[in-house]
Amino acid sequence: MESLHRFAPHVSDRAEAIRPFVVMDVVARAKELVAAGHDVVRLEIGDPDLPTPAVITRAAEEAMEHGDTGYTQSAGLPTLREAIAAHALGAYGVTVDPADIVVTQGTSPAMLLVFGALLDPGDEVIVSDPCYPAYPNYVNFLGGVPVPVRVRAEEGFRFRPEEIRAAITPRTRAIMVNSPCNPTGTVLPAADLAELAAIAEEHGIRIVSDEIYHGLDFSGASRSILEFTDRAFVLNGFSKAYAMTGWRLGYLIAPKPFVRACEKIQQNFFLCANHFVQVAGTVALTQAQAEIAAMREVYDERRRYLVPALREIGLTVACEPTGAFYVFADARAWGDDSLVLSRRILEEAHVSVAPGIDFGPGGEGFLRFSYATSLERLAEGVARLGSWAGENAG
Repeated sequence: MESLHRFAPHVSDRAEAIRPFVVMDVVARAKELVAAGHDVVRLEIGDPDLPTPAVITRAAEEAMEHGDTGYTQSAGLPTLREAIAAHALGAYGVTVDPADIVVTQGTSPAMLLVFGALLDPGDEVIVSDPCYPAYPNYVNFLGGVPVPVRVRAEEGFRFRPEEIRAAITPRTRAIMVNSPCNPTGTVLPAADLAELAAIAEEHGIRIVSDEIYHGLDFSGASRSILEFTDRAFVLNGFSKAYAMTGWRLGYLIAPKPFVRACEKIQQNFFLCANHFVQVAGTVALTQAQAEIAAMREVYDERRRYLVPALREIGLTVACEPTGAFYVFADARAWGDDSLVLSRRILEEAHVSVAPGIDFGPGGEGFLRFSYATSLERLAEGVARLGSWAGENAG
């Protein structure tokens, strides 16, 4: 008996405590239904259906043929870091030292670098509620404490400055910002970013700005937090605007005192991003802007269809999304439990959507719809939802 006990499986408390990313469970079930022969309209995940621009894929092929398949510097190819710095100057008018950039295998690993370099156990990070669930999960996993501050649909999912100030304690290390936002599609006005930067400066804390959806702003050019402060970490990458989710290429721009710490974490946990993918990323920044603009127009057309279509079938969209490719709709007219509701819609209507509770308590009662799929499939999904709601909702 003692021997059996000694070898009994024990999952760490850290792993047990981490919350699942529920939308990935929805993805898995949707794929099971498809494999069983059902037609499922996939509106649950932000994975672009548009192909990666050909100029980028050709660059990767040529790089592999050239032999660019080994390790690079852990911080990334100098040519790519220089291209990222040039992009920051052209897009935002800010000067970034290429030495302050660490290239990562997607934007998610960059979060490990940021919070690993920034947090000691018990340190706090202010996050919005609702928010992308990886933010609090990373903070918790590294021993930090996420501090949620509610944002409200009727206010455009924007922070109230007085609530940010009230949430700051001596253990606060950063405010997490995401604009354009997942799951809400909100784009924060420049005045909001400026005020958040001023609050951070006032209290001696940092801003961590996830800018992965830059390039998918339908109301004008996205504004970077670097335009308002140099005390910020910026997360960005190629997955969304460049339709490169599977390429796993991102980057971190860090304040100079933190760069070496982030680089050391990268060295130990990830070594470096794939060489040929970094070559392709350089080409994406320097040669694919026309294709990116064309894709943005396609997403905008879908957005302009989906928002009124969802309203017509009984959902509430109090604040029209103007960025990313999500609509975060209040579905409480159909039911209060978003997880149960999303499961029923998937099983009964064969439409997969993300439950709002996945993004925090403030998302309960909402459903997130991704329009990273064709107009035809969006229309089919809306038709099925309307029929289902007429028979079952409420």
